[in-house]
Parts: sequence; C-alpha cells; structure tokens
Amino acid sequence: MANSYFRFKQFTINQERCAMKVGTDGCLLGAWADLGPGRRILDVGCGSGLIAIMAAQRCAEARITGIELDEDAASQARENAAASPWGERIEIVHEDFLKYTPDEKFDTILSNPPYFSNSLKCPDDKRAKARHDDSLASSDLLSHAHSLLTDGGRLSVVIPAEQSETWRAQAADTGLQLTKIVYVHTRPAAAPKRVLMEFTKSRECATVCETKFILEEEPGKYSEEAVRLLQPFYLKL
Repeated sequence: MANSYFRFKQFTINQERCAMKVGTDGCLLGAWADLGPGRRILDVGCGSGLIAIMAAQRCAEARITGIELDEDAASQARENAAASPWGERIEIVHEDFLKYTPDEKFDTILSNPPYFSNSLKCPDDKRAKARHDDSLASSDLLSHAHSLLTDGGRLSVVIPAEQSETWRAQAADTGLQLTKIVYVHTRPAAAPKRVLMEFTKSRECATVCETKFILEEEPGKYSEEAVRLLQPFYLKL
C-alpha cells in the first residue's frame, strides 16, 4: 500500500484521498518541463497537486493553477498547496478540463494525463478515471490545451513511449508542434517506457530536439543526470 504522504525537501504531499499517488512520472515532468519566462502555468489533472507545487518552487514569479476532475483529489491538492511555502500563488480548480474557460490564457501547460486505452479497468472508479483516457482523451486534451495557450506557449506531458507518435500526429492536427522529446530509460540497457514531450503553439516550423534520459545506472543507484534533475526535490539526493 502506498504511503499516505510523500515528503520532499521543501513541501509534503498528502495523498490518502487521491486515486493516483506520487510517482516517478509526475516528479520527472515537474522537474524537467521548461517553465520559461511564463507567468501563468496550468497543471491539467493535477491530482494531489504535486506538479503544480513543483512548478511554484521552480518559478518564483509564476501564478499556478491546478485543475482536477475528482472532488476529493482537488480538495487534497488545495490543502497541499496551502501548506506549501507558495500557497498564495497556487489555485486549485475542481472542474472538467474540457469545460474550463479561464479569463486569461496560459504561457505553460503541464500534464501527467490518463493514458490507458482499451485495457482492463481497475474496479476502483476513481483510480480508473485517473488512469484511463475515457474521461480525457489525448486528442481532446491537446485541442483544448491549444485553445488555452498564449501564442508561443508550451505544453509539456509525460506519456508511455509507445504513444509518442500518436500524440505527435494529434498535436500537429491541433496546431501544436513538437519541440522536445526525451526517451526515459529505467536502466541503460532497457527500452524506454516513458517519454517527456514538449509542444509549442507557434506558426514557425519547430526543430525537434531528441534525447534520452537514464533514471538508474543500476538498481538503487540514480544516474548523474537523474540526480541533477531531482536533487532540488528528493530528500535522499
């Protein structure tokens, strides 16, 4: 059973009311995403508030909004944000992302989205919604993210590696161009299981930067690049 909380260097994530617990995917995205000079950041499907709070730690001037469909998770994210050192800059909204129409657009949108399709669902309805894309298909997320981004704004996601080409094609259909893709390998010899992808809302043809990231050199030993990325957050680094 997952712990009811996860302690980072500067904040704690309580998660007993959240279907999806703190995991490597969210931590990688929160630490890796280019937040640029943007002053408006949105975390889609924010769950416990992890990525929104990481963004607040990294970007001292930004205002961050987290949006979450599940009421219990949204309530807990709100509590986690308020207990963090940056609570005054974080807003948590309990709403369906596809119905969300804010007054201002966002410079950066982040998401660790639901990504299982056509697979056996968990009997826990909340966990199923958090893990499966029935409630937020990738094409819908991309389309609405495009409408909420400023010109030149960025969308960054973490998804299974096998879905990267689908996301790239769907993003192009909405007017989002892939600019960065990082293939995440758990070990040097392992095939990538996840990818980190950054898209931009720009009329210019983007050059795609492709790299790979090794999480662990061997079981229990983080790679040097993983240490550099996660050291500002993980207590053990």
